Amino acid sequence: MVTKPDNTQKSTAPLNEDELQDLVASADTGARDPAGTAGYIIAGVALCWSLFQLYIASPLPFMLSSATGLSLVFNSAQSRAIHLAFGLFLAFMAFPALSSSPRDRIPVSDWVLAILAACCALYIFVFYHALAQRPGLPITQDLVVAGIGMVLLLEAARRALGPPLAIVAIVFLAYVFFGSSALLPDVIRWGGASFGRAMEQMWLSPNGVFGVALGVSSAFVFLFVLFGSMLDRAGAGNFFIKLAFALLGHLRGGPAKAAVLASMMTGLISGSSIANVVTTGTFTVPLMKRVGFSPEKAGSVEVASSVNGQIMPPVMGAAAFLMVEYVGIPYLQVIKHAFLPAVVSYIALLYLVHLEAVKNDLPVLEKRETHPAMIALMRSGIVIASIVILLGAIYYAINFIKFVLPGLSGPVLMLALLVSYLALIWYASKSPDLELDDPNAPVVELPIAREVIKTGLHYLLPLFVLVWSLMVERKSPGLSAFYAVLLLIVIIVTQKPLKALFRGLQSAEQRAAFKEGFDDLVVGLILGARNMIGIACATAAAGIIVGTVTLTGIGQVMAEFVELLSGGNIFLILVFTALISLVLGMGLPTTANYIVVSSLMAPVIVELGAANGVLIPLIAAHMFVFYFGIMADVTPPVGLASFAAAAVSGGDPIKTGFTAFFYSLRTVLLPFIFVFNTDLLLIDVSWFEAVWVTLQATVAMLIFAAATQGFFMARNRWWESIALLLVTFMLLRPGFFLDLVQPPYITTEPAKIFEAVAEEPDDAEIRFTIRGPNFDDPDQMDERTMAFNLGAAGESGESRFEAATGLVAQIDGEQVLLEEPFDMNSLAGKTLSSLDFYADEPVRITAVEVSNEGRMPREIFYLPAALLLVLVMFFQRRRGGTLAGNPKAGAPRSAEA
Repeated sequence: MVTKPDNTQKSTAPLNEDELQDLVASADTGARDPAGTAGYIIAGVALCWSLFQLYIASPLPFMLSSATGLSLVFNSAQSRAIHLAFGLFLAFMAFPALSSSPRDRIPVSDWVLAILAACCALYIFVFYHALAQRPGLPITQDLVVAGIGMVLLLEAARRALGPPLAIVAIVFLAYVFFGSSALLPDVIRWGGASFGRAMEQMWLSPNGVFGVALGVSSAFVFLFVLFGSMLDRAGAGNFFIKLAFALLGHLRGGPAKAAVLASMMTGLISGSSIANVVTTGTFTVPLMKRVGFSPEKAGSVEVASSVNGQIMPPVMGAAAFLMVEYVGIPYLQVIKHAFLPAVVSYIALLYLVHLEAVKNDLPVLEKRETHPAMIALMRSGIVIASIVILLGAIYYAINFIKFVLPGLSGPVLMLALLVSYLALIWYASKSPDLELDDPNAPVVELPIAREVIKTGLHYLLPLFVLVWSLMVERKSPGLSAFYAVLLLIVIIVTQKPLKALFRGLQSAEQRAAFKEGFDDLVVGLILGARNMIGIACATAAAGIIVGTVTLTGIGQVMAEFVELLSGGNIFLILVFTALISLVLGMGLPTTANYIVVSSLMAPVIVELGAANGVLIPLIAAHMFVFYFGIMADVTPPVGLASFAAAAVSGGDPIKTGFTAFFYSLRTVLLPFIFVFNTDLLLIDVSWFEAVWVTLQATVAMLIFAAATQGFFMARNRWWESIALLLVTFMLLRPGFFLDLVQPPYITTEPAKIFEAVAEEPDDAEIRFTIRGPNFDDPDQMDERTMAFNLGAAGESGESRFEAATGLVAQIDGEQVLLEEPFDMNSLAGKTLSSLDFYADEPVRITAVEVSNEGRMPREIFYLPAALLLVLVMFFQRRRGGTLAGNPKAGAPRSAEA
């Protein structure tokens, strides 16, 4: 038995279970849940929304259209309109207008607003063909509906998401209408738009509210949110928490480590950091406090774990699906690029809480079963090897069936899946169902891992179907999620009656279990839809910002503004982008923040990088703004997840936020690293290189955790922390030090530019220094160093040069003269727009730089990093430190790791 230590820090009383659920409802599903007819209407509309989304994701519309001859297939514009109509209606019904508004009934005004908002969205569906016949020529009726719809959308966003997103959208709308005002600085002034032009852009065309973001919400995000909601309703959430505690709860700082693992597993299926905090934190935070974590530190661990759930594929808080559209790469590629930073970040967080526990000498929870360390390690190895062998056997068995029975493989595999499900349910029925323990009970018994696993293996089947469809079959995310949800429906409805049958219960109990399963299905469908209200409103309202960027060209203005502030320094460009993401993200949900900042800043990072001689992949820029959008959920004074964690722990929310930000420094560091070292995003790396990068990045982040915690084998001296930070940087960014020793580029004569271009391999990087007279002041000479990717080899040097750069060059003796770019919207056109191509002094290329292939390998700097690490370990070992940690500065002690 472990007793709770005496905490002298001032803290408030934690909220009870009902208050916590109300907190989640206020943020995610809507705080209003009236009884009677109104409650049935909200539930019925939410249920219809889920059924509609399942219908359009399934092959059913095509089958019915083929069978009946009727057009029962909705195009993207129609499905988006219906999707938003559901979201707006439920936003006004489920979210009160003010904190003082009634929650047990729906005022007449909200009924009117809900119906009117839904009608404005459905207008696009009903009059779709008429609107398509008059593009750019809206009639008065169109403009009235669009104007009302815009106002009601902003109000719905305010209710569901709070004021920040609505305020940002209003500011952008004001810029659309009053962009020509003399009150604005010249640098951002534009011609302004009429009401009709603005409404055409924002509401009546697919360039604003009904744009890409809402399309992603309708096609992909809803199904994944529904999948997570139903999986939790089936009991998987409790299974993940129990499994995490069974595996890690007995270690030093075990509740904190279990919180990290449970939040990671929950983050696989959850898109809400607040729901993640409350779901896992209700159980983990009291146990963390019991073993000695202060309320603020317990809440901070939960915040850092839960917020990081949004960087964990496959859902990533809906951003993964948006990246597919914005970056233009397959979903599988997004998952590949996002995977390593997420996993490394979680491993480092596990180590961080271990160090926190060791340096404070926190007690451990008693384990019910103990084994010698070597036996436990061997058993773990056998289990892991068995899982790998089993997965390999399943993979080859499925492919064998598809090869032998190509025409019947579908039904055979479905039958095999059904038999597997029945076998796992029979196996689960031999053990009692999992129940949530009371973390405040006098004695906490940690569950036994093998007993927990028995009860929930069937929950892995939908995850298997989802991953198999995405990764192996390469189906679309929407169709993959549909199949997974379909299997979940079967599991939710049948798991309880099947267990009752296998346990030999009476037929009346089996019927009651079937009814309970059907009720769970209905509740899961309703909760899935209610969880989507905020996301639907967020993606629609964020479409206003996207529409403004498209209409006004503010993106180019932002590029010029950021370049002016940064002086072209790419690191400063990233710092300003990070600050903008944090500021805009205060109070915004992650999805909306990502849409806003990626629309404004991701292209700016890529363009300014190339315009200043640094090639940054577009996916790296999008991942950068996404990571800092997530950090806005942590950062005071408006970190929503930190306030939720403080409500669970009873700690001070501001202090919780600052501590959580400190624990999340690795999430701040990683984006700056993977922008310059794209190996961390697994871009153009082999399998062997991917394994090496994974090991290297993991070690580096563990060392970074030790440096920031001020504790490694013993408490760090100040110089040891600095040395560990230097080791981290050497491991993650060895190319920086190599550039100081050997130049990354070698210069060739400008007159031989076409020969140099022709000789470079596929996707080689080349840099040009371009010099010419300033357009406004021809006597002033401007100079630019631009970087380009040359693409595939094989063409002549001149053709390859023109295709890669969009420039036409002429060799005149020793000089290379440039003509004005034909496409002024291209990178070269935007970057060189300040040069005068028709002045007496020509615009010319003064230097050509190609990659220096003769440099020593950058990995050479791992050697000084290793020596520096050994030096720190030597000094800490002399002071009595061990790899398990030494909480006291004197004698060594052992601790569970």
